[in-house]
Amino acid sequence: MTVAGHSIVAAAVRTGALLAAALLTCTAATAAAPASLNERLSGDIAPVHDPVIIRQGDTYYVFNTIGRYIGVKSSKDLTHWTDEQPVFSQIPEWAKAAVPGTDGIWAPDISYVSGEYRLYYSISTFGSNRSAIGLATARTLDPAAKDYGWTDRGMVVMSQPEDDYNAIDPAFIADESGNHWLALGSFWTGIKLFPLDRESGKVVPGTRPYAIARRPAPEGGPAPVEAPFILRRGGWYYLIASYDYCCKGVNSTYYTVVSRARSVTGPYLGKDGSEMMHGGGTILLRADLQEKQRFRGPGHAGAFTDKDGTTYLVYHAYDREKDGAPTLRIAPLRWTEDGWPEALP
Repeated sequence: MTVAGHSIVAAAVRTGALLAAALLTCTAATAAAPASLNERLSGDIAPVHDPVIIRQGDTYYVFNTIGRYIGVKSSKDLTHWTDEQPVFSQIPEWAKAAVPGTDGIWAPDISYVSGEYRLYYSISTFGSNRSAIGLATARTLDPAAKDYGWTDRGMVVMSQPEDDYNAIDPAFIADESGNHWLALGSFWTGIKLFPLDRESGKVVPGTRPYAIARRPAPEGGPAPVEAPFILRRGGWYYLIASYDYCCKGVNSTYYTVVSRARSVTGPYLGKDGSEMMHGGGTILLRADLQEKQRFRGPGHAGAFTDKDGTTYLVYHAYDREKDGAPTLRIAPLRWTEDGWPEALP
């Protein structure tokens, strides 16, 4: 073999050694990467629908739709979750009178307002907009506390068949001026925003809602947008909403978008300038990539900012490896330099 031939072989050996070393380094780094929060979740994390999260003291609480009532889960570390007693043991009498045929309580929202916890909840029958939102309050979320207990405050707002909205999926927000608002809506003409009386927590009598998101469709066609949540950060209001269809197990097509506005009443625009009033927004959560296909239909998200400033997005998704069970998911948010949230795995 010529000298040149020896040089080529030597170079090839060196290149191969470098590639092997790089591969080993990459493999080691991958193996050493810590598991994500979602990968570490354990305990009573299924079934869960429509979750929202809050913290009291050293304990996190997730409120969610489960069975016929509002379920509660608690955790000390955000990873291991334990079922607590549900908020309700029966449907309130006012709700059964307002929405005949209702057999469940859906889609809660939890906030700490004026020294009390306010839980908004939905009363409806599937596919109808004869619906109502109620309010229950408590002094503490700790079921072991002496003063623990929920007091139902009755109806907050109701929609009728002649209305162009559906009064479910409530979400409370206080604006920068201290005014209180309730976002709500599912299908029909989309997401609405009502002003609230600060003392009672109920819709101000005689007020009409602001329209803040919709998905135009041909007459008679579906316009699936629902589950609003508004997060305030850095002078912006971020509107999170779910598009397409939930509640079909692994066949659910739910995904979650985000938009933002300088005013709580909008207009809300996606990162590309697309308008939420025209079905726009920026994708925040979508199903696992095709090569994995485990968690499907991620949606009905709520946000919570912890004491250290980390904002977490809580949502449900359908676990293909467990017969499509609706499962609790929690993702920390990373904020881009231009102020847009990105959900970590």
